[in-house]
Amino acid sequence: MKPLIGLTMSLEEEKKQCLGRSYTDSVLQAGGIPLLIPYIVDDQALQQLSRKLDGLILTGGGDIDPTLFDEEPHQNLGEIIPDRDDMEIALIEQFMVQNKPIFGICRGCQILNIALGGDMYQDICSQKQTMLQHTQRAPRHHPSHTITIVENTLLHSIYAKGQAKVNSFHHQAVRNVKPSFQISAVAKDGIIEAFESSRHDFVLGVQWHPEEMVPNDTEAVKLFQAFVNACIRRKEKQIDG
Repeated sequence: MKPLIGLTMSLEEEKKQCLGRSYTDSVLQAGGIPLLIPYIVDDQALQQLSRKLDGLILTGGGDIDPTLFDEEPHQNLGEIIPDRDDMEIALIEQFMVQNKPIFGICRGCQILNIALGGDMYQDICSQKQTMLQHTQRAPRHHPSHTITIVENTLLHSIYAKGQAKVNSFHHQAVRNVKPSFQISAVAKDGIIEAFESSRHDFVLGVQWHPEEMVPNDTEAVKLFQAFVNACIRRKEKQIDG
């Protein structure tokens, strides 16, 4: 039986809950069944949902409320959606307790780190020097810059190499991760491009958008396949238990 994968969505004009088709297509291609998660603020409903889902994808989107990591808003902070932040953090906590796979993409990587007690740059162009172009002016599928992948990490086991090229569409980024989590890739300017849990079977955040690269990039395909396979293993373990 295929695993059921929950995907969070963006909110536009405070009325439209939206998600690009590339996310769901990537999950389907990898062998999962995508389910779009609406905005939910009820804790009991979120707990019930987390028990039904086999995996969670935290998708891209707008900025994150800096008060969640004890900072005042930077002048270049963009639009925030507090309900999204709260819902995703609650889901992350539920999935972590159940040791179910979590895959954070771009904003999803950032909110994952915040939920785990880390912090972030509110605006990398004004808060960090020696910058690459992290908001590329190229087609979304185009790999625009290089990342260095750390050996002996989950990400390295998926990519099976020490360097890769990825796309880039962000002005915020992970700054510090907690000691129980490991940085698994960095850009040439030191921006953290991926991090993962050392205590869970599959908790991985990546700063790029692999769902946009899937049609043209074998490593992006492997990334989604690894996530879905982890969901399958967790589902089988739950059934056997």
